[in-house]
Amino acid sequence: MNKKYIMVTTTFNNKEEALRLMNLLLEKRLVSCGQLMSIISAYHWNGKIENEEEYLLQMKTKKNLYKEIEKIIKEKHTYELPQIVYYELDGYDKYLEWIENETR
Repeated sequence: MNKKYIMVTTTFNNKEEALRLMNLLLEKRLVSCGQLMSIISAYHWNGKIENEEEYLLQMKTKKNLYKEIEKIIKEKHTYELPQIVYYELDGYDKYLEWIENETR
């Protein structure tokens, strides 16, 4: 498996905030692309179960850019404890090459 590329995900309760972050990371060429989708999240928080509408942001990038992306998300995010996770990617060589060429 190619361990060079990843998909970083985070969630927001505000679509505009998610779009601002995605565009900032695109402008800095830290991600090659992002997808934003509406989801329903259920989770434990402060002793109770929450059910909230959120926006899931998925972004493709190189693994070596993760720490910089994480830092920016933590600085810009309004959540006390934002979800910031990544998944290693493998797949179509031409698409992975595109990620390589579109990020720094």
